Amino acid sequence: MDISFQKIISILLKGFGSQKMEDIGFLPFLLIMLLSLLSAMLVSYLYLKFYKNRATGSQIHRAFPLLGVAITAIFICIQFSLPLSLGLLGALSIVRFRTPIKEPEEIGFIMVVVATSICCAVFNILFLGIVLLVTYIGLLILQRGPRFLKGRINDGMLIITVPVDDYTAKAGNIFNYLKQSLPLGKIESVTENQDNTVISYSFNTIEDDMILKIKQELLSISNQISSNFFFNRIGDI
Repeated sequence: MDISFQKIISILLKGFGSQKMEDIGFLPFLLIMLLSLLSAMLVSYLYLKFYKNRATGSQIHRAFPLLGVAITAIFICIQFSLPLSLGLLGALSIVRFRTPIKEPEEIGFIMVVVATSICCAVFNILFLGIVLLVTYIGLLILQRGPRFLKGRINDGMLIITVPVDDYTAKAGNIFNYLKQSLPLGKIESVTENQDNTVISYSFNTIEDDMILKIKQELLSISNQISSNFFFNRIGDI
């Protein structure tokens, strides 16, 4: 390797500048591809940490490492050759992706992968660090910040089925208990048929031990009550 450590650091911090591709050398290219891979894996981790537990999407984070490496390689290649970039643009214009993106948040994560890959492709590590840091801070604020920043995100739904006669006599007790045990919840619907009344109650957070306790307390109000919990999470409860 004929490239000094100082030159590698200079390239990684300041970008290509006016240098040509052959002047960069093999080692910086290898390091930047590995850094692109690590950055994409970090975005995958952020997806799992901040999003997976309530997602109903396509688990698109599994493609982030490949996307990061591919985007970085493409941008490195085309920025040194105008004919190559125009030819690649024409070739990619005929590509159509048919897999739907099920959640809008997934678009945001894909754009972060694209942004970090471009930062790697132009050897601007300072911008890469800033993008990842600001992304992490933004996700942290959305997760732990004020409720108006999060919107109405439900972790699941409690479905209570009770005979009509019992519901008429004990509806007040049922609703009062739900408000006490799940204060962040909300009544979504109350439907009746000939025999039963079905109450749909959404909730935002619930501990594991609370599930059995709520079912037992509802049975103590009426032994005819049937309760079922449904979660919006793909992962564990």
